[in-house]
Amino acid sequence: MDNMKKIIAAAAATVAGAAVTVATLNPGHTTPLDTTAENIYAFKLKNIDGKDTGLDKYKGKVLLVVNVASKCGLTPQYEGLEALYKKYKDKGLVVMGFPANEFGGQEPGSNEEIKKFCTGKYDVTFPMFSKIVVKGEETHPLYKWLLSQTPQHQDIEWNFAKFLVGRDGKVIQRFHPKTTPEDKDLVASLEKALASK
Repeated sequence: MDNMKKIIAAAAATVAGAAVTVATLNPGHTTPLDTTAENIYAFKLKNIDGKDTGLDKYKGKVLLVVNVASKCGLTPQYEGLEALYKKYKDKGLVVMGFPANEFGGQEPGSNEEIKKFCTGKYDVTFPMFSKIVVKGEETHPLYKWLLSQTPQHQDIEWNFAKFLVGRDGKVIQRFHPKTTPEDKDLVASLEKALASK
């Protein structure tokens, strides 16, 4: 009986230890992390038109991954993101928009409505994807992975958080939602990534 108690206690300690490890990785936040994928090319999503799209089609490109929203104070960043895309796409940049409704319900529309808004108001030509969840227990695997790839594992703060991904498919840097597409540090990091072969 004593042996059984010891086994149960040891098992409980192991589980508690695992819980502490997970909490340390993502302290005080609700989004689970995912460190299993080697690079962003492991993921498949639906584009804004509902067609399956493997991110491996962007191998060798520099990616700027952004969770977007149509009714946010930061929504005008669409203009800067499109300008970045037009300026650098021939050098290998792809801006990727991922609509999400986790912040203030600021992306309530359907994929069709989102596409119409982006193309109509901001002339968006960079790739847009179907709405996904970027925060909480239902977070899409792509965002679980993105969160795990930079030193700050905290949840996405708001609409228009940005992840810069290098030509090798690995995350280089995470930028705060209020960091505009014109920000000199963001542009410098992007240009450095584009210069890398």
